[in-house]
Formats: sequence, C-alpha cells, structure tokens
Amino acid sequence: MTTVIFIHGTGVRPPHTEALNAKVTASLTGAAPGVRVVPLDWGERYGARLAAGGASIPPDGAGATERDAAGGEDGEDAETAAWERLYRDPEAELALAAAHGPAGAIPPGAAFPDEEFRDRLARLAARGESVAPELGPGLGARAADLARSPLLAPAAEALDPEDLAPLLARALAAAVIGAALAEDAPVITDGPTRDAAVDRIARELGATASGSTRGPVGRLIGRPVLRLGSRYAVRRRRALTGAAHPAAGDVLKFLVRGGPLRTALRELAAAVEPPVVLLGHSLGGIIALDTLIEAPLPGVRLLVTVGSQAPFLYETGALPHLDHPEPLPAHVPGWLNLHDRRDLLGFAAAPVFPGRAEDIATDNRQPFPAAHSAYWSDPAVYRAIAERLP
Repeated sequence: MTTVIFIHGTGVRPPHTEALNAKVTASLTGAAPGVRVVPLDWGERYGARLAAGGASIPPDGAGATERDAAGGEDGEDAETAAWERLYRDPEAELALAAAHGPAGAIPPGAAFPDEEFRDRLARLAARGESVAPELGPGLGARAADLARSPLLAPAAEALDPEDLAPLLARALAAAVIGAALAEDAPVITDGPTRDAAVDRIARELGATASGSTRGPVGRLIGRPVLRLGSRYAVRRRRALTGAAHPAAGDVLKFLVRGGPLRTALRELAAAVEPPVVLLGHSLGGIIALDTLIEAPLPGVRLLVTVGSQAPFLYETGALPHLDHPEPLPAHVPGWLNLHDRRDLLGFAAAPVFPGRAEDIATDNRQPFPAAHSAYWSDPAVYRAIAERLP
C-alpha cells in the first residue's frame, strides 16, 4: 500500500488544517483507491508565531480608532492615500473631472478650453525631464501622452484653468512615479519633493498660485477609494500583520531555522509503510524537496509538489541545501510538479531541473490568489497524482 505524506502550505492552522486534510484525503483516495494519506501537521508546532505578542509591530496612530469609527479622516493621511490611487491610475482625477460635464457654454468663436493646455503640454514634453528632474525619467514622454488624452477636452470644459493646471501636474508626477514603482526603482522621491515638483510643473501649465498639490486631489477621487488605500492599511497595521504573519513568517522561519521541521518529516517518512510519496503544497513542497536534498529518505519513491516556490528559490539561490547551478542529488526520487497558469506562487521545475522534474500545468479557472488554493478542488490534480503513484 502506497503511503502519501501530505505536507500543507504556509499559514495553515487549525481548524483549517483538519478541513484541508480531510479534503485531500477523500479526493486522493477516491482517485487512487487503497492509498493511505498521512498528514504532516507542522503549522502549529513548527510554524511562525508572534512570540512577544506582536510587540515589534508599531502601534496604530493615536486616536485612529475613534476617528475611523466616527468616519473622520486625517488630512495628511487622506492626501497620501489619494496619491496612492493616482500612482495606480494617473488619470483618475482627469477622468472624474471629465465626467462632471462642462461648467458653462463656450462663447461663439472662442478657442476650445483644452487647446492652450495641449500646447503647453507639448512644450513641456519638448523640454524632457528638465522641469522636474527629481521625479525621475519619463516626464517628457508622459506630457506628450497627456497632450493626446481624450479626457483633456471634457476636463478642460468642466474645470477652471487654475484648477486644471495643478490637476494635470499631479497626473504627470503620478505617471512618472508610478512607472518607477512598477519597475521597482530603488529610490522614490519623498512627498515634499514631489509636491514642489508638481507646483513647478503646474506653473509651466499656466497656474499662478503656489500650493497646487493641495487642490482637489482627495476631493475628486473620493472617500470610498481612499478606504482601500494605504491609510486604511496603516490604521489597521496591527490587525493586518497579526492575520498575515503566519504565511510570511512560516517561509522565513523554515528558510532560517528549518532543521526541526525537516527532522519531523524524516522521522514520519521512516515510520510509515513504504513505498512513500511526499505531497507538498506551496511551502510544503519546499519542505519536502529541501529535506530530500539534505539526505536520502529511504522508502520515498516520488516527490509531488503543487503550487510550490521551490524551483524559484533554487534559481534565486535561496533554497537552503542546494545552490544554483548545483544539480539535484542523484538520491532525490522522481519529481512531479503541478502549477496553475494563474497561480503567481506556482513555479515550473523542469526548466531549472532538466531531466529530473516533470511539470504539469493545470487550470482551475480561478484568479490569483484563489488559484493558489483551488488545486485541492480540481479533479485533474488528483488524477495526475494517482497516475504516477508507485
């Protein structure tokens, strides 16, 4: 009788452990009658925990609970969250302004309100980054793009020019900074420097008043969006960290102090009836592979990883017992690696372990992050495992 040791992934704790084990056991024995599933419930004993009760987490802002309960918001926090929204969608304010409709009828024979702004944006584009080099590269290109935006005409009809100039300046700054964030730039300008650059750009676009960054940025984007931003995360940092720490902490703890957990797996593999299959999900796959690499596990005939980051850790040099490009030790058994094409935490093994790992790409039709947990409801996963059991 084949024994499958199931090693769950990161962040799994009771009572979810029992439900997951029951689901995997029932589905796998249904696909492969006669197989015995033995879970390694490592989370509670070997997983991460906040040993000092979360003392390392900075306290929430003073009075945050009272303000949030009353629906109030701090001006600086609201502005910061509004900028977060703009970094994701630099034309968000422009779109909202355009949706407001024209402020009044255009007199016969008058120039369209957007014409002058398109000209100014074109002149700004010709100057490249020279107007605000501290924002980083790309200002000229962004200005050229904004000059062609179809949102500019309706926004120019809806807003006073003195409001539109800083709005466009914020859109340009947000586009440049947002692109830098998307490229993981190591240095991003701070808020005061950004605001000074926006004032300078706004004056180039026709604004006459200083302090342009304090225009309708928060008011136009709106409170419901701000609730989704960093302000909410900062206010709720203790609760969010408390909820998220098992997942991130489990990975870090295993990579740094994984010896006891590898020993527990080794002892369990020696105690069950062979032939043995190690079935690991996510971090469970890392645990299984790293334990096998460290030393042979007599009786283990197959390794199965599902939605695992083990190949990625190997390629990045973070797998504890095998550094790239060292080959997989000969004593590691056959390896079946399943990953869903929408699971951003599932990686391919065959390209980095050619001839030693077999990849199967699945499709559970769930978006990420649901795709990372939906393997265990996918019959194709169990069929693929059952077909390769010794």
